[in-house]
Amino acid sequence: MADDNSGTGNLDEGTENAALGEALAAEHAAVWGYGVVGAALGPEARPVAAASEAAHRDVRDQLVTLLADRNAEIPRAEGGYELPFPVLSAVDAAALAVVLEQGVEAAWVRVLDQAAERSTREFAVGALTAAEVRAVSWRSSAGQTPVTSAFPGLPES
Repeated sequence: MADDNSGTGNLDEGTENAALGEALAAEHAAVWGYGVVGAALGPEARPVAAASEAAHRDVRDQLVTLLADRNAEIPRAEGGYELPFPVLSAVDAAALAVVLEQGVEAAWVRVLDQAAERSTREFAVGALTAAEVRAVSWRSSAGQTPVTSAFPGLPES
């Protein structure tokens, strides 16, 4: 079932599904968080937040379908999430969007580490790349530098 993963340790569908569940939990948090982001932005910037939220909803829905097809546990969204800081301005909203994107990036890196299937790695790379593209835009809006990350999803050293 899994593609050739010699030398990659004990990767199997169970470890892959667990990592996908963590990614789903991060996507749930991002969908919720973008509601806060959008509420703190001016009318001209809300469409960008709405597009980001929609992108996370799409990935979330794909993950739910994938995990359901595998008869794996599907983590549910929480009723609410704790914000890392107060969101009192558009700059705060952009900074929160960066945190949300970095959270999903870290989860997708974990999927890449735990994936047994090539198709799962391809899905993870696409989701990770899209999250970093969004993060670049939000870092710019938040006045953060650098706006790009050499290794998205990995801790900065």
